Amino acid sequence: MAKKYTRKEFLQSGSIAALALLLSNCNDTPSSEKKAKAQPSPISAADSIGSSETNQSRFACEILEKENPRYEKYRQGFNRRINLWPLAIALPTNTEEVAEAVRYAHHHQLKISVRSGGHSMEGFSSNNDGLLIHLGKMNAVEFVNESTIRVEPGCTLSKLNDVLLPQGRLLPAGSCGSVAIGGLTTGGGYGLFSRQFGLTCDHLMEATMVDGNGKICSTKNDSDLLWALRGGGSGNFGIVTQMIFETKEAPKTMISHHFKAKKLDASRARAILSTWFASTSTLPHACFSAFVLNGSTLNVLITNFEKDNLEVNNCIQQLKEVCDTYSAGNRLPLAQKLKNYYGSEKPVFFRNSSAGFYKDFQHISACIEEVFKEIIQQPGMIFQVNTLGGKIKDSVFQSQSCFAHRDYNYISEIQAYWEQSKMEEPLHRVTQRCLQLLNQEGIKAQYINYCSLEFKDWQSAYYGDQYEKLREIKRKYDHQNYIQHPQSIEV
Repeated sequence: MAKKYTRKEFLQSGSIAALALLLSNCNDTPSSEKKAKAQPSPISAADSIGSSETNQSRFACEILEKENPRYEKYRQGFNRRINLWPLAIALPTNTEEVAEAVRYAHHHQLKISVRSGGHSMEGFSSNNDGLLIHLGKMNAVEFVNESTIRVEPGCTLSKLNDVLLPQGRLLPAGSCGSVAIGGLTTGGGYGLFSRQFGLTCDHLMEATMVDGNGKICSTKNDSDLLWALRGGGSGNFGIVTQMIFETKEAPKTMISHHFKAKKLDASRARAILSTWFASTSTLPHACFSAFVLNGSTLNVLITNFEKDNLEVNNCIQQLKEVCDTYSAGNRLPLAQKLKNYYGSEKPVFFRNSSAGFYKDFQHISACIEEVFKEIIQQPGMIFQVNTLGGKIKDSVFQSQSCFAHRDYNYISEIQAYWEQSKMEEPLHRVTQRCLQLLNQEGIKAQYINYCSLEFKDWQSAYYGDQYEKLREIKRKYDHQNYIQHPQSIEV
């Protein structure tokens, strides 16, 4: 029988992101990238994958082929459902080695996938018979000054918080501790602090990347590149190797409020959702809320890193009236509280998908009861809606970013989890049915970090009217289309 995940288990493991890649103007390598590092077993391009050439330069970047005993360790991503087998895996430790890996791919005519944390919902951070550039060893984070940080793409959110929070600083991001900053940022990046501060990508000030030709580039003199990196998705134009972010003053504490309703039918679940939409519409920007229907059990979460005021108390009262139980967590130091949502670091079987952006309850009122019937009758299924709005709608952020869905107030996701392989197919069918129902109701806008192969018109679903401009950037920086996945931007 499939495991039924609780709200806490979902929130701890469900804020999954993809990998880190994208574009840029060619520039000199930043001085911080020029330091030499000791390298393991350099290999010659001539000696690998059956090449017949004999005079190739040697590579400092470690490259694992299938025969290497360490290959399997780096092949598997966070999603155990995904089984892809690249011909080789590159393990760079700096920007220059990433450039070498790209040239290696050119020499052997291998398509490139890039992985920062490996949480891609459809496995876009790997491939079959190509080169996987694994950025896990590029995970450094350091302060440039008291409010600005320099981060490598493989840095996980838990490590980032361990560095920032003791200094009283915060980068608004997701909650899953094992997600890496590279893929999260390039897809947008939202979480508990987005309504107050904006998306993760809104705090990206500068980036270094290696383009599809193996050239080291920077955003310093290319506003289009920076625009595209802020929400334009990953696995498209190049490999981001370093990012500079503006951080925010970290809140001191956070409190959470929990509501539960059990043995729901679809009609009651719909009624509670209607109340949830109405009550959360006036929450302060310091609050985040999630509606999580796990089978027939509903969990609602509200977090707040400021004092609970009249609007918060009114929301609590409205939800208490329609739910079965209510409890308030303790107000705890922020670093301690966030660890409640970090989740497992071990890979799991799952199939998660964006289920659309919504403006209000009316956006989905006609179809949501049918969706809930599907969720309730199939163990292992979860339907979640989260609050957006607030600073995400900032007009300055909108003008400087290609993130296409700032006008919406809510974002949703369908999740399926299982432990036995026989459950995958029925969970897959229910996911397809729910997405069909939503699509028929006109739910078209989708979140690229919650990618799904179900989205046939993914170009407009992820990017809205920004897609053609992103194609121009793709042609500029990867015109041979070396860096690609099933839903990467077309040349």
